[in-house]
Amino acid sequence: MFQLIELRNNVGIRPSLFKLEQTKAVKEVLNTKLANKVLYPHGLCIALHDILKIGDSFSFPGDAGTYTSVLFRYIVFRPFEEEVIIGRVRRSSPDGVWVTLGFFEDIFIPETYLQSPHRFDKEENCWIWEYSDGLETHNLYMDEREEIRFRVVKIEFNDVAKGAPSSNDSADLLPMKIIGTISEPGLGLLSWWKEDNI
Repeated sequence: MFQLIELRNNVGIRPSLFKLEQTKAVKEVLNTKLANKVLYPHGLCIALHDILKIGDSFSFPGDAGTYTSVLFRYIVFRPFEEEVIIGRVRRSSPDGVWVTLGFFEDIFIPETYLQSPHRFDKEENCWIWEYSDGLETHNLYMDEREEIRFRVVKIEFNDVAKGAPSSNDSADLLPMKIIGTISEPGLGLLSWWKEDNI
């Protein structure tokens, strides 16, 4: 789920940071630049792990800052395909279910990847798994904030910096979106799979 990647970047240090020791200034700039941002194709940047090498600093005429080549390692969030993760139901729509992990909310389980048979309840605004035990059918609701276990099917990246998207898909254009499934035994709300305490 979390990975350690090695990156190299030319770090620009503004004069306001000259009072800091160089390593601290570099750390501050890197975390400001990368933390909580999606870096294609690596994933969501979480935090700087360590600095491996700081090169020589240089400046340009007319620019008061300095620029330094830095080799560093960064912690990123990018689950593996087929990885099983536990999150919480954030919201439901007729298209599927959105899941949150607390720090990342762009996880989508399409209607085709839900347990079958299922239906969407417009009044409750939630999906219902119509589970049959062979004798009768039980309606199992997918309520908001319930814990849910899902398997990662794929990860989609979009370059949102390539200009403004068309008005039709601007709301759907996310820098990183995880597509998940719960259409397998053991997946879905954790409450569905708890054994009865007798």
